[in-house]
Amino acid sequence: MNQETMFRAILGAGFVAVVAITLYHRIRSWASKEKLDRRQEGLFILVTLRPVALLLWLAVIAYLIDPAWMAWSSVPLPVWLRWMGVVVCILGVGLLAWTLRGLGTNLTDTVVTRPAHTLVTHGPYRWVRHPFYDATAFLILAFALIAANWFVLLAGGVVFALLALRARTEEVMLLARFGDPYREYRAHTGRFIPKSRAGAR
Repeated sequence: MNQETMFRAILGAGFVAVVAITLYHRIRSWASKEKLDRRQEGLFILVTLRPVALLLWLAVIAYLIDPAWMAWSSVPLPVWLRWMGVVVCILGVGLLAWTLRGLGTNLTDTVVTRPAHTLVTHGPYRWVRHPFYDATAFLILAFALIAANWFVLLAGGVVFALLALRARTEEVMLLARFGDPYREYRAHTGRFIPKSRAGAR
């Protein structure tokens, strides 16, 4: 097995793990059969986020099928940096699984909350308000490093920027839904990075 084949196999395993974990929790959340009004995300997010995310996933899949298809955007990274991508991928998959387990049936793919939505403050939510987006950032970085591909990093960076923008709308809706408990929770947690003890006071 040559080096590229090895990294492609590792990336494939990570990709399958992400799909399997996400699909399992998505199916559980779909059991309620509730209709969600995605228009509340705003027109800009609606017309940009999912198309760019699709481009990202298509780029990863193209690399997995045949790295030559993505050779136009490959970069010569040192092997040790690609192995760092493997470490980041493991962290990202672990955080993703922990986050989705904590969310349970509250999981949605939009900013709209379900009628039976609960305020989740345990698991990774104890420290940050959007650990799912953190897991996404880890996985984007990991996939870009393992594939040694700048387009994956660029498309992933745009996806994360759009998610960060959407997070603001999401927090407004959570504040409207949960009121003071969410305001208090927001005061002592970071959006993406944990607050210091001093900052949480």
